[in-house]
Amino acid sequence: MKKVISIVTVLVISLFISISANAQVMGPSNPPGGPQPGDQPIGGGAPVGGGLFILLGLGAAYGSRKLYLLGQEDEKEELS
Repeated sequence: MKKVISIVTVLVISLFISISANAQVMGPSNPPGGPQPGDQPIGGGAPVGGGLFILLGLGAAYGSRKLYLLGQEDEKEELS
């Protein structure tokens, strides 16, 4: 267990060192100019509606499955 903890510690420390070294070398970048006429809107032109409906549908399916399984457990308890 101590070996695993020491390996994880070394990996985390090396990650922080590499991130700080990269931040010092690169420095802050210049912000882009404002949108010009004919440019895509800020944030891109990806449609949000299709993905939103997919997520809502998957959430509803997950919730209905959980309710169904909860009802099955209640029926098993009543029969016992």
